[in-house]
Amino acid sequence: MTNGKSIIKRGEQNPANCWSVEDIFPNDEAWEAEFQSCQTIPEQVAAFRGRLGSDAATLLEYLELSEQVNVRMESLFYYAMLRHDEDTANPVYQAVRGRCLSFLVRIESANAFAEPELVAIPEEELEQFYAKEPGLEKYRRHLTKARLERDHILSQAEEDLLAAAGEVTNGPSSIYNSFADADMKFPAVTDSTGAEHPLTHGSYIALMESPDRTLRENAFKSLYGVYDSFRNGLASMLNTEIRKNVFFAQARKYDSALMAALSPVEIPESVYHNLIDAVHQNLDKMYRYMSLRKKAMGLDELHMYDLYAAMLPDADRVIPFEQAKEYVLAATEVLGSEYHKVIESSFENRWMDIYENENKRSGAYSCGCPVHPFVLLNHKDTLDSAFTLAHELGHAMHSYLSTQNQPPVYADYVIFVAEVASTCNEALLMRYLLDHTTDKRERAVLINYFLEQFRTTLYRQTMFAEFELKTHRLAEAGEALTAQQFCDIYYDLNKLYYGDNVIVDPEIAMEWARIPHFYRRFYVYQYATGFSAAMALSQRILSGGPEAVEHYLQFLSGGCSADPISLLKIAGVDMSTPTPVNEALALFGNLIEELEELLA
Repeated sequence: MTNGKSIIKRGEQNPANCWSVEDIFPNDEAWEAEFQSCQTIPEQVAAFRGRLGSDAATLLEYLELSEQVNVRMESLFYYAMLRHDEDTANPVYQAVRGRCLSFLVRIESANAFAEPELVAIPEEELEQFYAKEPGLEKYRRHLTKARLERDHILSQAEEDLLAAAGEVTNGPSSIYNSFADADMKFPAVTDSTGAEHPLTHGSYIALMESPDRTLRENAFKSLYGVYDSFRNGLASMLNTEIRKNVFFAQARKYDSALMAALSPVEIPESVYHNLIDAVHQNLDKMYRYMSLRKKAMGLDELHMYDLYAAMLPDADRVIPFEQAKEYVLAATEVLGSEYHKVIESSFENRWMDIYENENKRSGAYSCGCPVHPFVLLNHKDTLDSAFTLAHELGHAMHSYLSTQNQPPVYADYVIFVAEVASTCNEALLMRYLLDHTTDKRERAVLINYFLEQFRTTLYRQTMFAEFELKTHRLAEAGEALTAQQFCDIYYDLNKLYYGDNVIVDPEIAMEWARIPHFYRRFYVYQYATGFSAAMALSQRILSGGPEAVEHYLQFLSGGCSADPISLLKIAGVDMSTPTPVNEALALFGNLIEELEELLA
């Protein structure tokens, strides 16, 4: 366990607390054998070049092969990724992961002909194919979606060139992840007594939650001091990532990088802009919350390093993993017996990697591997870690149900809906904890935690989204993106979002360099939209009875079998309107008011 002062090595982990990667391949030798057996895939795929529009049988054969290839490559990649993330400094799995990524690029290059050829098939001829070959009906949605982007599919030669550049264009993200996770080290920091505490990516938030203000300030300044010492290199990485996004958008004749990111997944750009506008119109609630936090903490000045500390004296609850597990199991019982059984089996069958170790990837995630989902955690025995467990298991169940109910071609849900199930689980856990306490002080602590979810998810992720939009627009206008420019934009956004009740310390200007999601183009806004949808869905589940639960499970089982807006409508939420965001922000205001009354 890593909840003490020292960080253990990977080999010191209790296997019971580690994920069962052997469920994918029993050992490295089995992975290698499958990897070698896949080496003919590029040639198999390339054999269809120039033939996709020739007849229905050939098109079906190609689509079935593509589906099989995706399943095999997912298994290879996830094994390599999980082993790498256990210890990002391990050269063996650095190499395995690198080989896998290179091979994926080879397959993408061999497959570069597909989109232009699919788009080129005349609509009437494609309808005749469906009539001649009933097996093609399975792929109608897939083909329709691929053809939606026909205006952005280039010539065969241009598609070949862009595909061949895939490995190079992955460079900024790969360099950043290797540098941040494996190479960047932080000095130990001292608390008010002079005692030292190790500072890592994994321990940083726990230190920022400490009641010791000296420790918080030292951790804050030390972490961002290290980032600042590498500011120019980090700025170069992010600048390259942004310009890559702009280049591909322009090459494919999109109006903007934002359009290039949202259009292929069928999300209107208005959703992005409506989110930012709605949050701007409700910044008064954030300013009110910051004023309450400052008063409750008894501070003359509220600094950035005070924002994660417990606002209430008895808010620092210790929640061991086993207790967090029981909370999550109890909170999700409302979703039915089958859902609950799978959640239980995820613990029994080691779907998750629970505790931190040296060089383990920081943060948390879930990935929907074909055998079953896997969940990475860095559990710290805090309330936040309990909610992280609920969050990642929401992702895992979304992946599990989609994989069980959809063919592989439709099993992967798009990013826009990815954060809905995870955040809905968090909301259900919050409601469970609130419903099972009669203590006013404990209720205040929980409401405060809920308010922090609004701050960090709805407000903060929208701030990230605005940072992305501003920086991409500057790149599109031909402006330079230097470290100082990144810092200025980010600092000004913090001033806007937090208001005059918070001292926006200069060190926070470097926080952009700490956000790995900036290397996934226009990803973060979906945390905020997903949070808003989840607030609405959790209310429906808890008040709407079995029918509401059934509709929600249908949504979780949908994968990408329909566009994301339509899938959410099945569950009962219309994200084509700003209503869910406005309702979530109204709830935020009501919770602030209730907390003010509880603390009066």
